[in-house]
Amino acid sequence: MLALRLTRTAHLAVHLRRLLVAVASAGTGFLLLCALGHALSHPDAPGASALRLAWCAAPLAAAVYLAVAVARTDPGTRPRSGLSAIGLGPGRLMAVSATTTALSASLGSVAALLVFLHLRGDLTGGRPSGRVAADALAVGQSLPAPAVLTLLVLVPAFASAAVAHTLRPRDPRPAAAAAPRGYGRFGAYGWGKARETFGAYGRFGARTAAATVPADSRAAAPAAGHTAVGTLQARVSDLQTSTPSPSDAAPHAPEAEPDTATEPTPRPQNTTALPWGIAVLTAGLTVETYTGNAAGAPAPGTAPSAGVLIGWALTALGLALAGPGLTHLCGRLLQAARPGALRLLAGRVLMEESQRVGRPLGVVAAVAAAAYVTTTVYDGDGPAFGPLSALGALLVAGCTVATLLTAAVEARHARADTTEALLRLGAPPSTLRAAAGVRAAALLAVFGPLVLIVAVLAALPLDH
Repeated sequence: MLALRLTRTAHLAVHLRRLLVAVASAGTGFLLLCALGHALSHPDAPGASALRLAWCAAPLAAAVYLAVAVARTDPGTRPRSGLSAIGLGPGRLMAVSATTTALSASLGSVAALLVFLHLRGDLTGGRPSGRVAADALAVGQSLPAPAVLTLLVLVPAFASAAVAHTLRPRDPRPAAAAAPRGYGRFGAYGWGKARETFGAYGRFGARTAAATVPADSRAAAPAAGHTAVGTLQARVSDLQTSTPSPSDAAPHAPEAEPDTATEPTPRPQNTTALPWGIAVLTAGLTVETYTGNAAGAPAPGTAPSAGVLIGWALTALGLALAGPGLTHLCGRLLQAARPGALRLLAGRVLMEESQRVGRPLGVVAAVAAAAYVTTTVYDGDGPAFGPLSALGALLVAGCTVATLLTAAVEARHARADTTEALLRLGAPPSTLRAAAGVRAAALLAVFGPLVLIVAVLAALPLDH
């Protein structure tokens, strides 16, 4: 009920983003139903039907990624101070956001089922539509209800699970760093409290100082120890006599302890995933090259092999992992060679937003490279994809671009306080707009050649 109320009272922009999630879910559900129809129409070719179903994983992943980005920018489910007192803590808000995402995706799945039944002619009782191939609609055959229900539940289930995992409550306290192990002498056991530098045991003169202590100092050591103990006992007794009784301290109100709750620390800019992204990207290009040399370009009207799907999945994953590091690198390059205020501001913003915008940029780069390969390989043969393939490509491209724009909106909301502070300090709005243009140009200068390189390497074995 709370999710429905938040959905009803949301802003227009929030409704538009949720509508995008519903449209993506509808398109993905329709493609899954068409794969089921192809399997029912061709029971003697299970391999081709399974390949069609496997290629539906690309729009499914794009739709889930868009749903997560939309849920992150939803202002109605953002944690605020004081909501925990009325039972709306981070866990409850996470559940509300996952429920809202499931409702939007379920609406799209229902729409996909209605469109599929309408094209089959089951709703109106007329002739099937000729816009989609009859084998994909399984005309004249009954649809198994468990299979239809399972396919339509995939998008809402995966989307809500991904949103719940992304928005799960986290401990705002920083993790305690483990104490480094001190180097002890050779053969020492355990973790010593007193750190001993390497080689201290065998250093010249380290163990002979105790032997050269005079005898009179050794005799005076017990007396000095007794004197120190007596002084310590006298100080403890004075402290006990000076401590007020509980009755005297009763009228005085105890001082309130200062609130030690700290704000959640921002996520550190971690660029260690860049080498892993490059490694995964190289593995994806290797798989694509091996598959292309073995099978060549697919025939018109047929889906590419499973090796091409695995190769492009690894390529997209590698670019998504390398995206934050490349964005952080763009910010550092902008601040190189004695930067001015404009370049310094643009570079700092890029470094701060590298984790938020880098991954969507990497995914968009992978989709752009795939589009370039498609236009290059099939340029002479004409359009090799039918309406279902075109719908899948449109879904993937639209979802990735919408995810990038949603991440940009989230980044803009995150730095709203900084922008207001700069405007109060007298920074002209034209400078902020120029900094945004510089950031866009820097990202285009880095990701543009990367897209071309990946696309040329992926299309090279298919051209031969």
